Amino acid sequence: MAEIKRKKAYVDKKYCVSCGCCVKVCPLSAISIYCGVYAVVDKNKCVGCGKCAKACPASVIEIREAQ
Repeated sequence: MAEIKRKKAYVDKKYCVSCGCCVKVCPLSAISIYCGVYAVVDKNKCVGCGKCAKACPASVIEIREAQ
């Protein structure tokens, strides 16, 4: 039986401008802005749908296999 690869959102904190676009579009409220500096993804809530990555104007969110 093949192993199911779970995907999650990852934010490049170095380039995140904390605009909050990802927070607004996340259907599971899995993203928050840490101290007004960068976005943080709650890996327990994230299902890897990709809505945040599409909404990110800085293109610093990617969906990849969970580590």
